[in-house]
Amino acid sequence: MGMVRTHLWFPERGHEAAQFYASVVPRSRITSVVPAPAGVPDVPEGEPFVVEMELDGHAVTILTAGPAFRLDEAFSFYLSVETQEEVDHYWEALQADGGEPGQCGWLKDRFGVSWQVVPKALDDIMTRPDAEGVARATKAMLTMTKLEIAPLEAAYAGE
Repeated sequence: MGMVRTHLWFPERGHEAAQFYASVVPRSRITSVVPAPAGVPDVPEGEPFVVEMELDGHAVTILTAGPAFRLDEAFSFYLSVETQEEVDHYWEALQADGGEPGQCGWLKDRFGVSWQVVPKALDDIMTRPDAEGVARATKAMLTMTKLEIAPLEAAYAGE
């Protein structure tokens, strides 16, 4: 692990969110849960307060500390996947039980965390030398919620 870690402030249900992420994202696990000591504002004593986890090997700290701060789209996890089947799987899993789809591969999970589910094919298309093809693929992407590889490839090819 490097010296940089992600730190997320949840108004509530941070431990539940960590359990969910560990169940959905491969190579993820909760490494520790620290209960709230007495006197922490907006957090009942003994409730999960700080959760340390690895999300696909990346260090993440989740703090459940009341409504002083809110998660928004200014932060997102970028989930890079190989196939359309993986896009479909994570798109559905991360939206389960109250998540919301967004534009261009973005979604918000039921805890309010934003995710980008992006096929590696998109990165490949966007770095190809045909500027007109890239423009067509970009235009197609901007009409999508969940990213679809076949239509992006077709747009790039001018089909």
